[in-house]
Amino acid sequence: LIFVIGPLIAVFIYSLQERNLLTGQVDFVGMTNFTNMFTADPLFGKVVGNTLLFTLGLVPLNIILSLGLAVALTSKLRGTTIFRTVFFAPVVTSAVAWAIVWKFMLQHESGTVNQYLALIGIDGPNWLREPAWAMVSVIVTRALKNMGLNMIIFMAALASLPKSYNEAALVDGANSRQIFRKIPLPLLAPTTVMVVIITVIGSLKVFDHIVLLTGGGPANSTMVLVNYIYHQGFQFFETGYASALAVVLFIVTLTLTLIQWSLRRRFVYNEQ
Repeated sequence: LIFVIGPLIAVFIYSLQERNLLTGQVDFVGMTNFTNMFTADPLFGKVVGNTLLFTLGLVPLNIILSLGLAVALTSKLRGTTIFRTVFFAPVVTSAVAWAIVWKFMLQHESGTVNQYLALIGIDGPNWLREPAWAMVSVIVTRALKNMGLNMIIFMAALASLPKSYNEAALVDGANSRQIFRKIPLPLLAPTTVMVVIITVIGSLKVFDHIVLLTGGGPANSTMVLVNYIYHQGFQFFETGYASALAVVLFIVTLTLTLIQWSLRRRFVYNEQ
């Protein structure tokens, strides 16, 4: 009630007001903040587009990497425990430290990534200063940061699947690709839905990673909705407008979550 419901109600109330942190002036303006958002704010459309692009890039990449690693690391091979630790380490690493290290590695000429590319004759781009590459860099480094958590979730789900189905498929002559596509993948549907929902919600809330890597630039190419809320509220001191943006983010997140949850019956395998 104190830390969730109260602030949530306050944000909805503030979104109907014009509040300025510097002057302390508060005026009720009704839906004006929302009207200005869609009609008078030239950056709002770009910010929403960046947010959707970031989510559409991050979520599939994260799921593919984490599921692939989970399948590979559940096999009975030597050294899998070490690799599990290595891939999970970024999850418990400070987000600030992770972003700062990658910021140095992605520098144009002195960055580690471009230095390695130069060894094979490739002139790497200025990853964090070119609009297209900046978004790619943010998406990839963020996916690498959190894929270990989803990897552990998928590994736990894979360990709980009955082995008899795979053994029966092998007897029938199915190869490993057919077995994975027809047996474990459908059985993992409940876990996949949960992981997708968690990852989508997390992608809509990413703040520190983008601030430290690009600051929303260049030319606002990586400015997502959470960063824009911060800019409006704590740099321009327009608390009312920032609250209206936060309401939009809340509605978008809730809508996407409900849509994914409602679609689970179509994609989730139910054992009879």
